[in-house]
Amino acid sequence: MNELYQVYWSKTAESDLIAIILFIRNTSPQAAANVFANIKDKTSDLVLFPDRGRIVPELLAQGIGHYRELIIPPWRVIYRFSGDAVYVLSVLDSRRNVEDVLLDRLIRE
Repeated sequence: MNELYQVYWSKTAESDLIAIILFIRNTSPQAAANVFANIKDKTSDLVLFPDRGRIVPELLAQGIGHYRELIIPPWRVIYRFSGDAVYVLSVLDSRRNVEDVLLDRLIRE
């Protein structure tokens, strides 16, 4: 039997997802609902398979290998797992440069 992991969403990841859904909803409420359902569905799989995502290549190039991501086109869900917990950290538009987004967030903090 597979071990179950607890999935926690950071405030940043929640804010990212809300912003995405609100933006899409301006054009199409149904599309927004579909995107929300798809992202929540794919991330719910992390309960059983936290290592299914790839290591974030931009971070690995900097020697940081403990962050993973799920690609849910066009979104990238960045997370890490430790012990029996998975922490969803960000939901980013894959068309943006991840390094720029993360650097911007660090500067704002």
